[in-house]
Amino acid sequence: MRHLITVIAVAWIVLFAGACASDGSPAHDVSGLTITAADILGNTEYQAISYGGYRETTRDIQPTIPQLKEDMLILQAMGVKLLRTYNVHYDEAANLLQAIRELRADDPDFEMYVMLGAWIDAKHAWTDEPERIRDMDAPRNEAEIARAVELAQEYPEIVKIIAVGNEAMVHWAEEYYVEPGVILNWVNHLQELKARGDLPETLWITSSDDFASWGGGGSEYHNDDLNALYEAVDFISMHTYPMHNTHYNPEFWGVRDEEEGLSDLEKIHNAMERSLDLARRQYDAVVAYMHSIGVDKPVHIGETGWATISNEYYGEGGANAIDEYKSGLYYHHIREWSNANNITVFYFEAFDEPWKDAGNPLGSENHFGLINLQAQAKFPLWELVDDGVFDGLTRDGQPITKTYDGDLDALMEDVLVPPTDREIRQRRQP
Repeated sequence: MRHLITVIAVAWIVLFAGACASDGSPAHDVSGLTITAADILGNTEYQAISYGGYRETTRDIQPTIPQLKEDMLILQAMGVKLLRTYNVHYDEAANLLQAIRELRADDPDFEMYVMLGAWIDAKHAWTDEPERIRDMDAPRNEAEIARAVELAQEYPEIVKIIAVGNEAMVHWAEEYYVEPGVILNWVNHLQELKARGDLPETLWITSSDDFASWGGGGSEYHNDDLNALYEAVDFISMHTYPMHNTHYNPEFWGVRDEEEGLSDLEKIHNAMERSLDLARRQYDAVVAYMHSIGVDKPVHIGETGWATISNEYYGEGGANAIDEYKSGLYYHHIREWSNANNITVFYFEAFDEPWKDAGNPLGSENHFGLINLQAQAKFPLWELVDDGVFDGLTRDGQPITKTYDGDLDALMEDVLVPPTDREIRQRRQP
């Protein structure tokens, strides 16, 4: 703990010195800010999405500003006005903010805002050290937070939220997860910078994590530091992934015994409606825990999505959960429910990113995008293509077209029927 306090104190001095002019006044004038996080979150006019612009199998090749601008115009056409990013230690985040600023300069009506992610790791994460020290920061965390502050100061008209950590508290993230106290200390640090005027007071601070990490799962997550984190953040950003649960928690999935006489399409639709119900229940579980500790703040969904290709547990011969048709059903289900309830959903994600599982091109992590690397809109967006919203727009020189050449019959040939309850029970037997 003493080490962490020292780190924060050093970061405080560095950041405060950089944020003030020589006469002691703030170096960044934010008096003209109008649109704030409070105006955006929960507002159906500001649809949100998770964004990464990487086209290659490595992040050593950064997307260029022209490429980032192409992506922003595509997302604008989709009605997206709020992006979520994940780290600031690559050039992508800074270049993205510059691209948005340049687009705004060219077109005053262009609107795009950012929830800027600051990646957080435990000490010894991603190293050969035999043990991760869960209650201590990785050395890079300090620089990550400092850079996030710099970008929020430089682009206050764009950066409306900072998210400290991504799934950094969930126990299954064995390589890097930290205890809530680590996240809490950095959230408090950012809130202190706001209180001193070094960041806009309208800038909202959160952490984006799995529903279980926010207390919506087992009691192993319930502790005083988590409760204090609820008090410290401006809103809760929780994740829910029914797609992953089709393998790890399949009780909601599959074809019920009484459904076996239904058509294949009815079986699929019923399973996908239960998928939405699982997402709603996980959301409600977070809200219930929050209220149980006497806190009442906005709760939004920082991530949810449905991949379209997988050669793993979720694909053919496993949960039979992955294809574009189910992805389309889930996308529209979650958007309709969240819009009706004024819940912001950062849908995961805008574009396929092949670096995420570079060693397995058919791995699901590479295929969560609504648009693939061939500039083809997947089934969830086919209607937008038909409506002409992408006319005149390109990605890497390619116009936005439909997957399967828009042939629904061809798409349906790849759609899998979920296994029966009996098959799921048999697979789970030791």
